[in-house]
Amino acid sequence: MIRFVIPAAVALFAALPLRAEIAIQEVTSPGGITAWLVEEHSIPFTALQIRFKGGQSLDRDGKRGAVNLMTGLIEEGAGDLDAQGFAAARERLAASYGFDSYNDGFSVSAQFLTENRAEAVELLRSALIEPRFDQDAIDRVRDQVLSNIRSDAQDPGELGQAALRGRIFGDHPYGSDGSGTIESVNALTRDDIVQAWKDVLVKERLYVAAVGDITPDALGTLLDDLLGGLPETGAALPGRAPYDLEAGVTVVPFDTPQSVILFGHEGITRDDPDFFAAYVVNQIFGGGNFSSRLMTEVREKRGLTYGIGTYLAPYEHAELIMGQAATANARAAETVQVVRDEWARIANEGITAQELEDAKTYLTGAYPLRFDGNSTIASQMVGMQMEDLPIDYIATRNDKVNAVTLEEANRVAKRIYRPEDLHFVVVGQPDGLVGTAAQ
Repeated sequence: MIRFVIPAAVALFAALPLRAEIAIQEVTSPGGITAWLVEEHSIPFTALQIRFKGGQSLDRDGKRGAVNLMTGLIEEGAGDLDAQGFAAARERLAASYGFDSYNDGFSVSAQFLTENRAEAVELLRSALIEPRFDQDAIDRVRDQVLSNIRSDAQDPGELGQAALRGRIFGDHPYGSDGSGTIESVNALTRDDIVQAWKDVLVKERLYVAAVGDITPDALGTLLDDLLGGLPETGAALPGRAPYDLEAGVTVVPFDTPQSVILFGHEGITRDDPDFFAAYVVNQIFGGGNFSSRLMTEVREKRGLTYGIGTYLAPYEHAELIMGQAATANARAAETVQVVRDEWARIANEGITAQELEDAKTYLTGAYPLRFDGNSTIASQMVGMQMEDLPIDYIATRNDKVNAVTLEEANRVAKRIYRPEDLHFVVVGQPDGLVGTAAQ
């Protein structure tokens, strides 16, 4: 996956004081495009976030990596400008654009000064509506993608992810890396890239958020100017992803002094009534801070790893509970056993009242830190839209966390943690760990 970094000079304009309250307005353009807006006129700067649902899962059969390659080419020339001309125009405007794609989406970020808004929006429009996909740019970006794929083939974490994806999801798009393979990327033609662009950038799966020095009327005009030329429909979304992995251990042999361990099983959907309780319980179990149970048992008490964590992964077409750690080969088997034991313990015994109170304090206190600038606020808002959350979610989210009771948390812990379904993928040379060898 190709990522683009926002220039530091532009990022400085995005840093606004932390806000206790964020007033979100829903704006609908004259052409019918809807966006969420937070007005902030103290700095002459606007951050725009655009997402299209679908992303790399829309790769056509035999064309794996097409959406990823297309993503890297969007900014490599548009309209009358080749790649160098586009870059020069962007720099002249002190604007910043970022493009990314992942399993379930294609994202566009833009930051521009108010005085240059019209020109910056027009330049972005040309990238989205009139990308050139010149052959020299295709060849250059393809080489970058191939280099990344070769690098990933030597990364134990990436190898583990690949083994886990394939075993869980099989032939579904989730079952393979969206970057593609050496063979599939080499085989992609310009026509394949153009088709990927047509499949992904469509109005029916469009979500927009804006934060900064712009009024609702001005945003409405911007939306139509920028996005009005997109087609209405594109490729159909893939169906539900199957979960085909049984409990057990998969070993991926790799010459490294440490084993990387990935583990998990099916999870919980984002719209499930139990999701907030599951979120709080996961924070207690392996949420990434030093007070989680797994950090205590695996790192603090036994010194098996520097870090271990778990997370809920509610994708568009599947949901998982996942975790990861790394440890010396000689201690991989012990680490796997401790994780198994703790997985069973939280399912059978639940959590304590003190653990629940501490998790609520942490989660509610940390939440405002997600809104420390125009770009981060816009990103949060567009994510809320994609997850079909209400427009007042920011104001009510902490109340939902605080509403989780001990009885509810323990019921949900028993529901979502299923030790009998737990599967481990171990990449390395783990001593004494017997498992099915990855194919």
